[in-house]
Amino acid sequence: MSAYFIENADFPSFISQLIQKLPVIAPVAKEHLFSFEELSSEEQLRLDYDVTILPPKKVFFPPQQIILRFNEGKFEGTVSPRKQVLFGVHPYDIKAIDQTDFLYTEKYEDINYTAYRNATTLVGSNIQKVAKRAFWGSISHDVVAKGQDAFLTKLNSEGYLFEVFSEKGKELLAWGKFKAASDIQIRTARNINEDIKAQCPENIPYDKEEMARTIRHSFKNTKLWDDLAQDCFSCGSCNTTCPTCYCFNIEDSWNIDQKSGQRTRYWDSCMTIDFAKISSGGGHSENFRETKGERMRHRIMRKMVYLNEKLGTQACVGCGRCSISCTADIADPVHIVERIMEYSHG
Repeated sequence: MSAYFIENADFPSFISQLIQKLPVIAPVAKEHLFSFEELSSEEQLRLDYDVTILPPKKVFFPPQQIILRFNEGKFEGTVSPRKQVLFGVHPYDIKAIDQTDFLYTEKYEDINYTAYRNATTLVGSNIQKVAKRAFWGSISHDVVAKGQDAFLTKLNSEGYLFEVFSEKGKELLAWGKFKAASDIQIRTARNINEDIKAQCPENIPYDKEEMARTIRHSFKNTKLWDDLAQDCFSCGSCNTTCPTCYCFNIEDSWNIDQKSGQRTRYWDSCMTIDFAKISSGGGHSENFRETKGERMRHRIMRKMVYLNEKLGTQACVGCGRCSISCTADIADPVHIVERIMEYSHG
């Protein structure tokens, strides 16, 4: 890792030069919310955002993605990555991307994902404003965010510390007036990134092993899970806004000639009614997670228990998107975990 410094006055020019050289996807304002979108000017960039509506995984794994086109007996893939920069990603989302990188390459590489991921330079940024339901300061805190090519920290009124972790990150230095960072600037950045953790409004105060063990032991407590999911609309918003959910569905659609068409994959949600519904032949079907309680239990087990050993931490990074997006306000992992832990301790 190498550290550099760029002054506030030179930062807009750096972003402007970058936009001219490469597509830059970064946080922009959407009225009072924020979204990762391609920049057309440096003025659009909002590094003071709290959390984006959808996670940055959409850059590599879009909500709707055509993966091939076919015509009679012929077909062609549609994976067409471009060299680009994903800029301004918060540490919790970097952790989520790192988890997804692992899960999509663990056994069988998903080239629809990795082609876009490998073509992208990932630049993180420090959290300047904390989201209203965030709890990233108390979950996965023992896991260091990795996978970024560079990381930017705003040093108050001075400028920005720019840490470089890869050759792709180093290439970006050519578009700005950077100089070597001082030890004081590096220490200041470390303190800024550490101190912000205490500002999270929500907190999970439990040891991850104890938490996973207790949640797993609650598996057969049907009443508890039914109570937790009682007000659920089964809309799937908690899944579709989650940065670590990676399930998808694939559908073939045919053109009017009934010879050609396309295969498309879509984000899918284990909280929707039909997710676990399968055909059993003869026009019949079975649903092995038919109730709302069963679906809630599966979601929480996946986030807090099932993947822990494989990932080395929970499959939840504490961004708070599920809590913010849930109309019934029941999806918050903090409140669910608290309820389970309180129940188990009498």
